[in-house]
Amino acid sequence: MKSTKYWLGLGMALAFVACVPKKKFTELTDKKQKADQEIEQLRNLNEKLDANNKECTTGLSTAKKENIKLAQDTSKYGKENRSLRDQVDNLSTLNDTLTQKMNTLLVASSKENKLLLEELKRKENALKVKEAEVKEKENAIAEREAKLQDLQRMMAAKDSAAQALRAKLTKALEAFRNKGLTVTERDGKVYISMEAKLLFASGSTAVDAKGREAILEIAQALQDENEVEIIVEGHTDTDRINSSSIPRDNWELSVLRATEVVKIMSENSTVKPEILSAAGRSEFHPVDTNDKSKNRRIEIIIQPSMKEIYQWIEKN
Repeated sequence: MKSTKYWLGLGMALAFVACVPKKKFTELTDKKQKADQEIEQLRNLNEKLDANNKECTTGLSTAKKENIKLAQDTSKYGKENRSLRDQVDNLSTLNDTLTQKMNTLLVASSKENKLLLEELKRKENALKVKEAEVKEKENAIAEREAKLQDLQRMMAAKDSAAQALRAKLTKALEAFRNKGLTVTERDGKVYISMEAKLLFASGSTAVDAKGREAILEIAQALQDENEVEIIVEGHTDTDRINSSSIPRDNWELSVLRATEVVKIMSENSTVKPEILSAAGRSEFHPVDTNDKSKNRRIEIIIQPSMKEIYQWIEKN
C-alpha cells in the first residue's frame, strides 16, 4: 500500500511539474522549504521558552519551599532555645542552693566539704557547657532569621514590582477596558490578555489598526522596564484550519500571531529584544470551554527578574 501511495504521489508530482513552468515550480519549492525551516525554528523556540518558563516556576517554588523550611527551623530552634534557657535557670537555682548548703555545712567535716565542693564544681562546669550551647543555638537562630528576612524581602520586592507593573499597565490601557483586553496579576506575574477580535481578522496574522494601537500602548508602558521577561503567547480555538498555504494549522497560526505582536513591540519602542520572546500554544490552553471566542487570544506575560532569588538559592 505504501508503494501504491508512492507511485500515485510521484505521478501527481510529475503531472504538476508538467503543468507548472520549471522556474515557478522551483520558486514554490524554495518558499515551502523556507517556510518549513521557519516553522521548525519557531517550534524549537517554543520548546526553549517552555523550558525557561518551567525553570522560572521551579525556581520560585524552590524559594517558597525554602522560605517555609526556614520558618519551621526558626520555630524549632526557638523551642530548643527556651528549653535550654529553662535548664540554665534550673542549674542556676541549683547552684545557688548548693552554695547556700556549702555555707551551712562549713562547720561539718572536711570530707563532706570536699564532696560538696566537687559536686559544685561539676555543676558549674555543666552550667558553662549549657550556656555555650545556648549561645551557639542563639547564633544559629539569628543567622537563620537573617536569611529568612532576606528571602522574604526579595520575594516581597518581586511581588511588589508585579503589582506596581499591573497598576501601571491597567492605567495605560484604560481606553481598552471592556473591549476584549484584561490585565491581571497572579503568582508574581502580570498577564495581559487580548481577545483575537481586538487584533486580527478571522484566520489572519496581520494586526489591524485598533489592535496595533493597543500593542503600542503596551510597548510604551514597558519600554523602561528592563528587569523583566516578556513572553507573548498566541492561542487559538479548536476550529481546525485546512489550508495548503501558511498558516496551515492552529500551531502555525498561534506562532505567527505571537511573532507579529513581538515585531510590533520591538520595532516601535525601546523595549530590549533580548527580554522579548514569542510562543504558540495552539488550542491546548483554553480559558472558557463554553465560549471558544475567548480562547482565541494573545497573552503577554511579564515576569519580574528572578536573578536575585536564583543567586540567593545557589548561595544558601
